[in-house]
Amino acid sequence: MQDYLGRLKKGTLKLYALEQELTPDEAVKVRRTFIEEETGADLAPLGKYAIGIERVVKRNCENMIGTVQVPVGVAGPLAVAGEYASGSYYLPLATTEGALVASVNRGCSAITRAGGASVRILRDGMTRAPVFSCRDVVHAADTVRWVSEHTDDLKRAAEETTRHGRMLGIEPIVAGTSVYLRIAFDTKDAMGMNMVTIASERIAVLVEEATGARPVALSGNVCTDKKPAAINSILGRGKTVVAGIGLSDDQVREIFKTDAATLAEVNTRKNLIGSARAGALGFNAQAANIIAAIYIACGQDPAHVVEGSSCITTVDPVPGGVYVAVTLPALQVGTVGGGTGIDTQAACLAMLGVGGGGTPPGSNSRAFAEIIAAGVLAGELSLLGALGAGHLARAHATLGRG
Repeated sequence: MQDYLGRLKKGTLKLYALEQELTPDEAVKVRRTFIEEETGADLAPLGKYAIGIERVVKRNCENMIGTVQVPVGVAGPLAVAGEYASGSYYLPLATTEGALVASVNRGCSAITRAGGASVRILRDGMTRAPVFSCRDVVHAADTVRWVSEHTDDLKRAAEETTRHGRMLGIEPIVAGTSVYLRIAFDTKDAMGMNMVTIASERIAVLVEEATGARPVALSGNVCTDKKPAAINSILGRGKTVVAGIGLSDDQVREIFKTDAATLAEVNTRKNLIGSARAGALGFNAQAANIIAAIYIACGQDPAHVVEGSSCITTVDPVPGGVYVAVTLPALQVGTVGGGTGIDTQAACLAMLGVGGGGTPPGSNSRAFAEIIAAGVLAGELSLLGALGAGHLARAHATLGRG
């Protein structure tokens, strides 16, 4: 090891090159030791892990020095009545926030006792939006016209780059001399960002050849990826999912220790009016909490919590109770690729019965999205109930303090 450490210090060996000379485990150990010596920090806890790293160092993490372990709790059973997910599920939630699992668990209990959450996917399409520079506004308009007239040709070319993806459409958006092509793809069980980026590159080349519009960037931020954006809330990105449950007055009183009218008022004044007054893009109580916890547990890209947090929660008074629903315009998930193949994350997907590719293709990722939406509904119900009953501070004092 000393030889490698010496070479690293001299600069004759780069951190990223260790795997070229050592096994992944040995490379991680040498790299961690080097960083310890450079920083003076004890990094031994990072070296304790159960995952196999042969795949991880090639596909998931460069310059690996170990792992950070996040506690995983379970909430459920949660009854889900979706088109792809139908049954009872236990949700794996990776979190360090005390009270979160308990909160979701209470919501799961309410949903299950009420007969299960109805869930539907309204739209399914991952987007990428390359941006082109045009000479003037006439050139921009001509470029958009050409794209609209040759969409079928572009679709064929894009689909030649992937075995699984299917182009759904192209939405041109113009700002002066900039032309953005918001291209949507059905990516089946993959979250699909790599797939759509490669396909969009093929389209960009053809557009440039035919129109002279110059491609500036494969992502022009109209996609929009990992940033809050109204376009995702309106047009959707990934999977647009709705989940709802009807609760009787008695169920609200028994489970949440409040009443239906209070539940509805809390939602209106907090989630709807409060969010609008703040200029928020999300109108919910804690959707990001549940999405982040499931994403981390199941190998999703946690940065996509940004889009997931645009959830809208509604509470409609109905005879004898309330109907509570969540709308998730931009839920980006996959059951193959990315972090889904890491041992611990694959185990959590298996617990939900959605690991790997589905039959037919796309069914597993859609089932996963439906389960997440039902979990978000559980979290919203529980927090609204706690606020209505005045129990929020008490729960955090009991479960969230060291």
